[in-house]
Parts: sequence; structure tokens; C-alpha cells
Amino acid sequence: MTSRIAASKASAAKSAPTPATPKKTATARQAAVKEPVVKQPAPKSTAGKPVASTTTTATSRSASGKAATGRSTEAKTTVAKAPAPKAAEPKAPATKESGARTAPAKAKEPAARPTTAKTPAKTHEPKATPAEAPVIEKESPVRARKKVATGPVALVASGPGDPDLLTLRAARLLAGADVIIVDADAVAVAQAHAGEQTVVTVAVDAAGMPLDQSARSALVIEAAREGKNTVRLIAGDPVIDGTLLHEAGALRRARIDFEVAPGVSEVTGVPAYAGFGLTGGRSRQVRILDANDADVPWGELTSARTTLVFLDGADRAVDIAARLLAAGADERTPIAVTRRGTTVDQRTVVSTLGDIAAAAKAAKQAGRGLVVIGEVVAQREKLDWFEVKALFGWRILIPRTQDHAGSVVGLLRSHGAVPIEVPTISVEPPRTPQQIDRAVHGLVSGRYEWIGFTSVNAVRAIREKLQEYGLDARSFAGLKVAAVGQPTVDALVEFGVRPDIMPIGEQTTSALLDEWPTYDSLTDPINRVFLPRADIATDTLAAGLAELGWEVEDVTAYRTVRAAPPPAETREAIKTGGFDAVLFTSSSTVRNLVGIAGKPHHSTVVACIGPQTAKAAEEHGLRVDVLAETSTAIGLVEALSAHGELLRVTAIEAGEGTWRPSRRRATARRKAT
Repeated sequence: MTSRIAASKASAAKSAPTPATPKKTATARQAAVKEPVVKQPAPKSTAGKPVASTTTTATSRSASGKAATGRSTEAKTTVAKAPAPKAAEPKAPATKESGARTAPAKAKEPAARPTTAKTPAKTHEPKATPAEAPVIEKESPVRARKKVATGPVALVASGPGDPDLLTLRAARLLAGADVIIVDADAVAVAQAHAGEQTVVTVAVDAAGMPLDQSARSALVIEAAREGKNTVRLIAGDPVIDGTLLHEAGALRRARIDFEVAPGVSEVTGVPAYAGFGLTGGRSRQVRILDANDADVPWGELTSARTTLVFLDGADRAVDIAARLLAAGADERTPIAVTRRGTTVDQRTVVSTLGDIAAAAKAAKQAGRGLVVIGEVVAQREKLDWFEVKALFGWRILIPRTQDHAGSVVGLLRSHGAVPIEVPTISVEPPRTPQQIDRAVHGLVSGRYEWIGFTSVNAVRAIREKLQEYGLDARSFAGLKVAAVGQPTVDALVEFGVRPDIMPIGEQTTSALLDEWPTYDSLTDPINRVFLPRADIATDTLAAGLAELGWEVEDVTAYRTVRAAPPPAETREAIKTGGFDAVLFTSSSTVRNLVGIAGKPHHSTVVACIGPQTAKAAEEHGLRVDVLAETSTAIGLVEALSAHGELLRVTAIEAGEGTWRPSRRRATARRKAT
């Protein structure tokens, strides 16, 4: 009996440390990982010890060794090479803590554990030891939410219509934009200032109808979220008409930053171009109203001291006048209706409240526009400056080469005209380049004394050929250069070459011959002249130089061929008198226009830049109405403007309302005179 009791005690002694030896279950490991959230402070006596303490009895050492083996095996998955428990035994003295591990029933056990909290009672798993601290302290990182990067967005006011009235800030924004989303009424402004790589998107649907506000905003938001530099070009004055509020609100809801570039307001710009201000005389205040507002207080708008401005009121001018008259306004009060203000298509109808119905019917106009009512409209008699230009509203046809006519276009616009360009000539390289190649080689090697340029295309052809060989303007060193025509001179200067001679007055080959010196064998070491010209150039210059003693090499540097015919509506307008005038800048433009589109109508004014061009026009059965005194683009436009002014004065004296030739078509066919 005694032996059985002893054996039982011995067996109990051996089984006492058994709870520390098994490997931890998945539930225990999860509890151990969650325990650091409790953050219980550990006693100072054991806070820094990495391994478990051992007992003084042989039996407990054996049990702890087995438990340490299990712990070190688990530690390999999270901590590199944890130290073995046996190596730490000599350094770890026996403590009350180790006794607590062999006798877990003691009351002081919870205070002896430095870094772990109690595990749930239902698991009955052993507590984690300090050796597992590196695993416990690790927590999964929390990823920060990325902010979606967007491209810059600018809300730009297009102004009343004239592209030149855009502010400097707005012009820079348009030039640097990747995408311009523009209203249909402001496309001309976008095209005038957009960069070469800018994509211009018109805010209309497949049927050409304007998109609603949400669809327009969606285009802007989509482009911005793609990281593009986006400009929303808004027609008119969005600050006045309230569009800015809706555009900016949509961007704010989408959390997209933006800037605003205001412009010239149509409220002030259009009246200025129509020839009157908004105050003056008895008028001392201005009221701006929406013509589509159903709650306009008409009774408050009859005072002569108030100038009324109705936005988008052109098509409702008759109804506005009727309502004001019903409210007690004077029927003699002046009213002005202006459509397409500040552009070359501007038209202003001036009348009174009592007569506007008849005047509007006679004008036969429709579309958006501004209505101004008040005594200030009478200022138009003194201040009208835009619609009285000599060529105002004239549709002028410009047959040109495919790559340039810009100077003529700008000059015509300054006189109030509507220039329309039609390509008639395409410039192509010569069919056999050997001749021009030899000439360029001779230019570099010193074969020539002079080189003469008669067109921009000739300058471009030689420049491209030199660049093809890796050469530049330094190849002209020691060579004398002659040029005719200001555009030709400008092209040479841009290349880095300044001509030695050019005509002072008339820019023709005959004038250039007058400036060209005679060959002198004593002063001119070389007697050759290089003339790079078109394949259809006349022999006037070459023959004249030969008479002066020079040996001329007239080389074909480029070919001029007819361009494709213009659109059908343009051809129809040419033949039926839809254009007020046509400008011919060379003999080839005469031949090619007639070849691809037919003869201009007899009512169309024909203007020629010089005698040779006029001769070609007459040979094709056209009567030349205008001949430039100086054969330059400026001279040609000035001559046409003087002719237009003469027609305007004549029409006013005759009591006629228009002086545009297209509005006064004759029935007889044009004949050469």
C-alpha cells in the first residue's frame, strides 16, 4: 500500500509539468497573437528575458527541455535561429516564476508572467512565453488610400465672339491645353488659340445639338481624371449668365480643382462694337435681364434713366418691346438688336419700340443676340466704327498655294472682310532631282556669283535641299543674294540670309531687273546666276539677266500642280456670285482656279496683285476691277478697300442699304474689256 502511494506520488511528480510540453494549437497561437492588444505592463524583473526559466529539479528540467524543443521548432517560422534552451540553463537561476510553472495552482502565477495576458478558460492551453515575443509584436500594416491624381482644369470665358478679344491668361491656357471642350458658338476662338497638339472637342451630340450641362461636365471630368490639361471654353460670359455656377459645381462635387479665367463681357463688348455705350445723357443706370425670365418686373423698367440689356433677347425683341409698351414705356425709345457681335458677321438692327416689329421682319435675321434699349442707342450715329468699314461683311475668295496666304487673311479681317481660302496649287519636288542637286553642289563649291529668289517656295526648296545634305545658311557665304517680294525676303531672313538687293517699290521681276547690276568682268570674278524657280515660271527674269551680260542657270526647284477641287458649295458660290470679291496673287492662281472651279460670277469684284496677274485674268475672260499700285499683299488689300469705300459712298448717296456686290447682282455675263 505504501509502495503504491509512493509510486502514485512519483507518477504525479512526473506528470506535473506536462501542460507545458505539448505544441500549441492553432487556437492558442491566435490567442497569443491577439494578446499584445491588451498592452499589460510586465514586471521589471523579467521584461527583457528572451528564454524561459528552468527549475532546480531534474524532473522539471527534463520537462522544460521537451517544451523548449517544441517552442524552438515553432520559432523557426518567424524568428531566425532562436537560441536553444539548454544553452541558457547555466545563466538562468531558479526563481519563483519557474516554480510557478511547475505548480500552476499557486495564486501568484498571474503576476509572474511578464508579457502575456490570460487566455480564455475554455481552451486550457499553456500561456505564451517571452521567447515568442518577436511573433507577438508584429502587426499587419494598414495601407493608406491613394488620392486619385487629376490633370489641371480651367474654366475660360470665350468673350463676345472676336478671338482677338480673349484675355492673355485665357490665350495661354488654350495654347497649353491637351484638350479643349468648347461650346459650338466659341469654336472659332478655340481654333484661333489652340496649340498644334491640342484636341478640340465640340460639346454637341451626334446630331449636332448642344449637350446638356451634365454631359458637358462629364467630358471635362473624364479628361481631368485621365491626367490631361483640360480647358472648358464657355461661350459668352459665364459670370453674367450663371453658367459658371453649374460648371464649377460639377467639378467641386467630383473633387477636381479648377481655376477661372474671366473674359470681356458681351454686356459691354457688343455695345462697344455696335457703336454706343451703356450710360450717357439722362441714362445713369444699367439693368441686365434674362430675356427668358418669366417674372420680369416690366413696370419697373419704363424709366428713361435706365438702360436695359436683355441677354439672349434677339429673337424675342418684338415681344420685349410689346411688354414694355404695355407697361407704359415711350414708343420712341430706341432699341438695338445685335447678333454675332464683335465678329465680321455682326449685324445690328436699330429702331424704336414702336417700329421694331417691322424692322425685324425686314432684316430677316435670326439667332442669339443682345438687345439694348434706351437713349444710349442714339450714340451710334457718332460712335459707329465697326460696321462702316469699307469691306465689312464682304466674303472674299483667296485662291492660294496650299501652304500660305496668312498675311492677306489678316489684312482683310482688319478691314472687316470675311476671307475664305481655297487651295488651288500644290507644291511638289521636281520629277528629276539631278539638276537641282548639281546646282546646290555648285552653290556650295563657288560656281555662282548670284542667286535669285522670286518666291517663298523657291526659298523653301533650297533650304530643304541644303538640310538634306546637312548644310545650313553658311553655304551662302561669299554669294550675292537677290529677292523679290516681302514674303520671300522674310523667308530668307528666317533662314539666316539677308538679301543684297530687292526692289524698293513695286515687287515684280521687272523691278528686280532694274536693281540688278550689269556684269563687269573686272569686278565680277564669276558671271553665273542661279535661279531656282517653278517649272511654269516665265522667262522674263532670265532673259533680262542675259541682256545684262550674265550667264543664267534657270533650274526647276519645285513643281506647281493643280490642287483638288474645292467643296461643291464653294464651287457653286464661285459660279453664282456668292463671293463679293476674288483676290489673285499670281498668274498661276488665275489659271488653276478657273481650272478646278470655273470662272467667278460677273458680279464678283476681281483684284490682281500686278500687271502679269491681271494679264492672265483678262486672258481667261475676266474683267479686272482692282489693280494694286504696289505688287504686295498690303498694296492689294488697300486697293480693294479703296474700291469698297467708293461703292459704300455711292450706295449711301443713292439711298441703298448695302454696297456688297453679292447683294447687287447684275444679269449680264462679265466680259473682258
